[in-house]
Amino acid sequence: MKKLLMGTACALLASAGAAMAAGHEPVSACLITKTDTNPFFVKMREGATAKAEELGIELSSYAGKIDGDHETQVAAIETCIANGAKGILLTASDTSSIVPVVEQARDAGILVIALDTPLDPIEAADMTFATDNFLAGELIGQWAAATLGDDAADARIAMLDLGISQPTVGVLRDQGFLTGFGIDVKDPDKWGDEDDPRIVGNDVTAGNQEGGRKAMENLLAKDPTINVVYTINEPAAAGAYEALKAMGRENDVLIVSVDGGCPGVENIKEGVIGATSQQYPLLMASKGIEAIAAWAKDGVKPEATEGKAFFDTGVALVTDQPAEGVTSIDTDKGMELCWG
Repeated sequence: MKKLLMGTACALLASAGAAMAAGHEPVSACLITKTDTNPFFVKMREGATAKAEELGIELSSYAGKIDGDHETQVAAIETCIANGAKGILLTASDTSSIVPVVEQARDAGILVIALDTPLDPIEAADMTFATDNFLAGELIGQWAAATLGDDAADARIAMLDLGISQPTVGVLRDQGFLTGFGIDVKDPDKWGDEDDPRIVGNDVTAGNQEGGRKAMENLLAKDPTINVVYTINEPAAAGAYEALKAMGRENDVLIVSVDGGCPGVENIKEGVIGATSQQYPLLMASKGIEAIAAWAKDGVKPEATEGKAFFDTGVALVTDQPAEGVTSIDTDKGMELCWG
């Protein structure tokens, strides 16, 4: 551990020394994630760290103790302001309550980029680098409908969401799935207001396996004939599968999800999940560091993808059962690109 710390310190000093020798102050940046244990954020940190080392940027990383730890994220932003950071990459636990301290950072001349999760309002950050979460949901909805074919008209659908807070990334995925499946979503900024009789109901999972299992049990109690399950992420999908298996229904229900982590892709190989929409957290973070470098050098802010309010870092449908009219990659390619 001591050698590792000394090596890191030497690398930082060398970077700072090179910058000062060239007549410039060293550029520093911060990465603030929801937690430091979720594989999604671990991969995000890897991407930011590698790109920061490549560009000679001093990177400090912070994370909440648990998902939802808003106070630790606020303290981290305050530390970054005090330390004179040029940029902050942030995955906010509370997208609206974090806005006042984000405004303080921007007033101090710091470029603030939201990663994965847009702030509320989205304009509170200088830019958002993220998956098109509506498109991610739409792809799995299109795949499910195409896979069922004519039987889609009589589907019995369970919606396993993240939590009750709306609007969120979870709402975008939910509404994208229903749109892709061909269902009128009514208000696209909220879930649960749909009146399509094919929807058995919504339940919340907290995005984990146990939550997915309980939510699936609740909806199966309401209607044991469910044959399509939308899940907010792959841990929730794994939990839903457990509940279905306990009833002997694991082989006649389509489960779809979003994330594209390595365990999720492996679950597609094993038949637990039918299809998932894969995100690219490493790319989000590395592109964010590049944007901070451009801001520090030339005062240039990143621009949104044409036609969108954010910088789109891409999404791909992963499945070993391709459906006509829906572009996808197989699990071999998904494993090359996965994280976690």
